[in-house]
Amino acid sequence: VQETLIRAWRHSEALVNGKGSVRGWLLTVARNIITDRYRAKAARPAEVAESPATPPVEEDHADSVVDTMAVLGALDRLSPEHRDVLTELYYRERSVAEAADTLGIPPGTVKSRSHYALKALRETFREGNRPSAPQQPAGLREVVA
Repeated sequence: VQETLIRAWRHSEALVNGKGSVRGWLLTVARNIITDRYRAKAARPAEVAESPATPPVEEDHADSVVDTMAVLGALDRLSPEHRDVLTELYYRERSVAEAADTLGIPPGTVKSRSHYALKALRETFREGNRPSAPQQPAGLREVVA
């Protein structure tokens, strides 16, 4: 009804030109508005209320964004050498030998740097400098925990 009255106000010249009745014009406008809304609703997929039985199609990714930022912040606190080793091992999913070749250091150094880097990350997360548990790639998640 509101939309019908708004359209009548905006098109007042159509109401006073003497062609047909005002009532008929208003009813036609109201019917057209209802038809348009029905067709628009039918064109979209039905909306389903979120419940435990019907979870959202796509999970909210805000927590993972915050967790990623927390991990990146913790990685920034590491020395460049430790950060490079973790990046090669866990984010690029390279083996110790591949990481050693890429970084140009012995495999034993890769192992010791990864050990101390993970130890430093654990300490960072124990101190409470994170909003929630970080979501690292599977390999890093198992080692940090």
